[in-house]
Amino acid sequence: MAEQNKKPEINKPKFSAYWIYALVILIFFGIQLFGGGSWNQPAKTTQSEFENYLKNGDVEKVEVINKKIAKVYLTKDARSKEIHTKNKPKNFMVSGPNDPAYEFEFGDLQNFENNFNAIKKEHNLKTNIVWKTDSNIWSDLLISLLPFIILIGVWIFIMRRMSGGVGGGPGGQLFNIGKSKAKLFDQNTKVKTTFKDVAGLEGAKEEVQEIVDFLKNPDKYTALGGKIPKGALLIGPPGTGKTLLAKAVAGEAKVPFFSLSGSDFVEMFVGVGASRVRDLFKQAKEKSPSIIFIDEIDAIGRARGKNNFSGSNDERENTLNQLLTEMDGFGTNTNVIVLAATNRADVLDKALMRAGRFDRQIFVDLPDVRERKEIFDVHIKPLKIDKSVDTEFFAKQTPGFSGADIANVCNEAALIAARNGKKMVDKQDFLDAVDRIVGGLEKKNKIVTPEEKRAVAFHEAGHATVSWMLEHAAPLVKVTIVPRGQSLGAAWYLPEERLIVRPEQMLDEMCATMGGRAAEKVIFNQISTGALSDLEKVTKQARAMVTVYGLNERLGNITYYDSSGQNEYGFTKPYSEKTAELIDNEISKIVEEQYLRAISILEKHKEELKQLANVLLEKEVIFKDDLIKIFGERPFQKDIEERKNKTREGTLEEE
Repeated sequence: MAEQNKKPEINKPKFSAYWIYALVILIFFGIQLFGGGSWNQPAKTTQSEFENYLKNGDVEKVEVINKKIAKVYLTKDARSKEIHTKNKPKNFMVSGPNDPAYEFEFGDLQNFENNFNAIKKEHNLKTNIVWKTDSNIWSDLLISLLPFIILIGVWIFIMRRMSGGVGGGPGGQLFNIGKSKAKLFDQNTKVKTTFKDVAGLEGAKEEVQEIVDFLKNPDKYTALGGKIPKGALLIGPPGTGKTLLAKAVAGEAKVPFFSLSGSDFVEMFVGVGASRVRDLFKQAKEKSPSIIFIDEIDAIGRARGKNNFSGSNDERENTLNQLLTEMDGFGTNTNVIVLAATNRADVLDKALMRAGRFDRQIFVDLPDVRERKEIFDVHIKPLKIDKSVDTEFFAKQTPGFSGADIANVCNEAALIAARNGKKMVDKQDFLDAVDRIVGGLEKKNKIVTPEEKRAVAFHEAGHATVSWMLEHAAPLVKVTIVPRGQSLGAAWYLPEERLIVRPEQMLDEMCATMGGRAAEKVIFNQISTGALSDLEKVTKQARAMVTVYGLNERLGNITYYDSSGQNEYGFTKPYSEKTAELIDNEISKIVEEQYLRAISILEKHKEELKQLANVLLEKEVIFKDDLIKIFGERPFQKDIEERKNKTREGTLEEE
């Protein structure tokens, strides 16, 4: 019965602003038509025909309009003549006796008047000329207003296009600028990235997968009295896969996923950022359960009150305040989770990092050797690879590479293979790609004098010799004197992946780095500017030993490192001038000791150094096998192998 009594819905036409435009146009057309004169238009004639009608006595009077147009009125008897009834125009309405019968436009007014007077006098006519000035007020008004009407119409059209619709949003009806710029990914949007495409990052994936599970099965967690977390912050170096994880969440969650960058909130207009934050959370609540992902959140989440001398970042702070309010304002039962990513967690505001806003902080670190192998396996799938390609070998050759770097290696290897006309990507292409990314593009056409080339050869040979003779220095992989990037030569090493570093390990690395300048001193008894990058690296390491890690005996167990980043904005150093002088002396002492140590090692192996440099001058590129032929096996090779085996066994036991 209820369904029968229910009245059918009447689809009423929706109001549109275009109706107003059409009505205005119709009004102007009506004014033009109705205000412009009679509906009955007279027949067209010529001046010669008019003069014939005048001679025959058919013309009662003539109206001259604006000294250009003559309207001819016929006598009562003439209107019934056949010649005039035949010329009568077919008008919408029947013409009356007081309407003109003919109309024509004459050229010269004086000639027309002279001819008229001559005919009138000759035939003794009583026909008169009536002079009349005709003006259409509405037509003149329309012509004068037309440019303004066009300008206003164009302006309204542009404003409507800029606003994206009839209705406005927060921040103003005109520009609709306060609306959120977030891209919405839902079930209708095909996001191909899933957790299977994210290699490595097992711990981070578990955390993120749990967030997806929260939204899919909330009752499973809330049944025990728990609350769904409000936010998770992905922290890690650039290129480690933070945004990729978020894409995988969008592909796996099957819930609305709002994605945008932190810079999308920033605008030149005051109050826009806060308005966009409000609109974003409003949309997310309407589509809950949902996920909001803010990439590079440090664009708006930087700590307040730092470096705020000019007040120029008030707008950013307003945006952050609104974000803090929204994250702590909506209830946990709305099922809206905020994901954010940044590689600068140290500059974020503490209020943003507290529990209740970003409840979880997920660290996405650089991949280890096992994770690098998995990443290589993912990125070589679309490539046509040769059987010689071993991803485990490449994983060992790329310590410190991020996921983005590995993707770049695979792509660069394919480009190198295509450049060389190969049908498959082989092992050498991958090695060349690693060299290209680490050292830069080879510049074989760079002009280097023989003297400079010899100096570079001994410099690189010095690095190789010292690192070969030290226990904790990274083992050599390859040395070249072919210019790459900004350097005239380069040496590749395979450093151990250490979680903690001891002083003797740092000192050995510094000594190997100083081997280039030491070789120049030993062979040529003079030094050059070629060791700039070496000196920069060694100085930073020595400063870190003294001021950061507390590895200096004279300063003791003290560090001046500030993990909160507050010291970056301070005006004073956290130590006295006397301590600063001591720090400078200790840094210089450490660097000079390692320089003298490198000279001592090279003096002892001077002949082998010369042999190695000559081989390098001849081949331009040498490998580990060339060093074994000259020096034999490394003195500490057995100890190094035993240490690696112990580390590997410990890793297997943990797994």
